[in-house]
Amino acid sequence: MSSPSKKTRVAVLFGGRSGEHEISLRSAASVIRNLDRSRFEIVPVAIDKQGCWQLISAPVAEQQAQGASLVIPRAGSPDVRPVVLPPDPSRAAGKAVFLDVRTGEVAATADAVFPVLHGPLCEDGTLQGILELAEVAYVGCGVLASSAGMDKEISKRLARDSGIPIVPFVTIRSERWKRASADEKNLERERIARELGYPVFVKPANMGSSVGVHKVKDAANFDAALMDAFKYDTKILIEKGIAAREIELAVLESRATGESPRVSIAGEITPTHEFYSYEAKYLDENGAALAIPAALTDAQMRQAQKIAREVFDALECEGIARVDLFLDKNSGQYYFNEVNTIPGFTSISMYPKMWEASGLGYAALLSELVDLALERQCRKKALSREYLEL
Repeated sequence: MSSPSKKTRVAVLFGGRSGEHEISLRSAASVIRNLDRSRFEIVPVAIDKQGCWQLISAPVAEQQAQGASLVIPRAGSPDVRPVVLPPDPSRAAGKAVFLDVRTGEVAATADAVFPVLHGPLCEDGTLQGILELAEVAYVGCGVLASSAGMDKEISKRLARDSGIPIVPFVTIRSERWKRASADEKNLERERIARELGYPVFVKPANMGSSVGVHKVKDAANFDAALMDAFKYDTKILIEKGIAAREIELAVLESRATGESPRVSIAGEITPTHEFYSYEAKYLDENGAALAIPAALTDAQMRQAQKIAREVFDALECEGIARVDLFLDKNSGQYYFNEVNTIPGFTSISMYPKMWEASGLGYAALLSELVDLALERQCRKKALSREYLEL
């Protein structure tokens, strides 16, 4: 923790090589704009679409953050320096050390990293692995929960094995589908029609923001949806479509080690489109109605919060997660849909808005997340890395 006279340097990491790159730029603008300047100094670091890490001039990022989205300056601009975060904690114990790629000199240091990236290579455990190797404090879930949470099939399996209801689904892998004969593909199509029925949702297993997701109402449109989903992932979920309300909850790790995580009041998303697609989320300002709190009975609210807490624990999440549920309009049954280990942080994102409605404001939430990251790192440092005989 920083002393009152010394601010904690927070590297806000954004961009990334995924289909959700632009969403990250919006989330990062909100985070930079709202981090408490009395406590934190911002170190803006972008990952461009080619995977290059760039240290952005702080004044430039601060100015951009007053708008809706950040813009990564072009390579070679005086406002950026190409950097790398080496897995070498000996350089500055407990700090993130960003080295200038051209000179090898230290370009910037940070006490903690705040990843505000979405999608593959960002919130799937790969980035978290780099931060673990560098032994720096970082906001959010660790490698295990990030990886499991990103993969919709794995997260559903873990939820199911913990007794949490899920909607029936099957998986299809791209290489197996390509090698399959016409008869084998027909058998798979017949299996989907028999076990799931139509409509179904076709989803890339490792994407977010509804990228590559299609609602398929009949077998005639199945193959086209599958081929489009394969553009974004090699594993696709085919999920039974149900008439359901979309209920979301924000979960936050407890400051008291070992205690159950905190859960916000639930919110509800009612899309005006066919479903809550990428277009409804980000391109159409009237794409969905957001209700916080959701119109639930007290018993339904408590049950939703209980399930969200159970999901957080089942996936061994840390710091932060948004848990999305389906509430069947006919049966009243809740189903686990997915977990987001780095949920959106734009000005209209559900995660911060649900906490605000629960009494925790945006700036206080960001401070809480950084504090949790620093406290977790202290606990890790206390662990022995050598075998000691009794």
